[in-house]
Amino acid sequence: MLEKIWEKASDGAELSQEDAVELLNISNTSAEFYTLISKANALSREQYRKEGYVFAQIGINAAPCERNCKFCSLAQDSFVVDAQFAKSAEQVAAEAHDVVAQGIDALFLMTTDDFDKEEFLRIGKDVRECVPPSVQFVANIGDFDEVYAARLKSAGFSGAYHVLRLREGEDTDIPQSTRLKTLDAIKSAGLELYYCVEPIGREHTYDEIAREMIRAREYGVNIMAIMGRVGVKGTAFEGTESLSELELTKIAAVTRLVTNPSKSMCVHEPMKMPLLAGVNQLYAEYGVSPRDTASATETGRGFNVDGVRKFLRSAEF
Repeated sequence: MLEKIWEKASDGAELSQEDAVELLNISNTSAEFYTLISKANALSREQYRKEGYVFAQIGINAAPCERNCKFCSLAQDSFVVDAQFAKSAEQVAAEAHDVVAQGIDALFLMTTDDFDKEEFLRIGKDVRECVPPSVQFVANIGDFDEVYAARLKSAGFSGAYHVLRLREGEDTDIPQSTRLKTLDAIKSAGLELYYCVEPIGREHTYDEIAREMIRAREYGVNIMAIMGRVGVKGTAFEGTESLSELELTKIAAVTRLVTNPSKSMCVHEPMKMPLLAGVNQLYAEYGVSPRDTASATETGRGFNVDGVRKFLRSAEF
């Protein structure tokens, strides 16, 4: 079975969900594991011309969010961040100016799901002036419709990060249909869709994980990622064991082969092992993060631009 999948991958043929599950079932200490990561690594090195990319995200508000995602430090029922705030447009623009000056390839602005959409547009327009055309400008916000997607584009955003999370509607208070409508709105507005299989925990089956890989491909995603779940203290998943770096490396490799994004492949949070398995892009984070209790995650779990760049260079990107 694996030989047929390797042949399909080498020929550039699309891998099925069943193929993905077969690859995910490879033992992490087997010879086949090294074949898998080698093929994903070779594909990325050739297709991406050995280029590594640094993306940065600024979290611009911290407040209890009514969507109540069980894994999030900002959930209304388990808000555990050390402060509440909403940055002004001037504050965000100043931070963006500093981050862009360090040399990044994309800048993301993130809010809680229920942050005021009009205020976000105002902030976005101000920050856009600090972001050169060479840097992708991406919104990571709550759900929205086609009209708002068009307004994001008019405000200068080039793309949007949005996903159907694993067990959406069970571990969150957001219906799957709502997430899918936003994904459709992003595509219809001509914004670049940034997708991720997340947040992956030990309870998620390989079928669930593989389905999101296929969904990303169906949406024509060119910039792809995977993310393991963090058992943030004070949330419903406190004390749960995170996936090993070896397991995340395997998932990254399979995602690379199945989704075949044309621009970049990411693992989050930054780690070195997946850089040998097809990953060539990492995130630096500033401000609040849903996986951290620090209101400035760059002092907590988050990596800064320099740290991300060092990781990529260590893998000879």
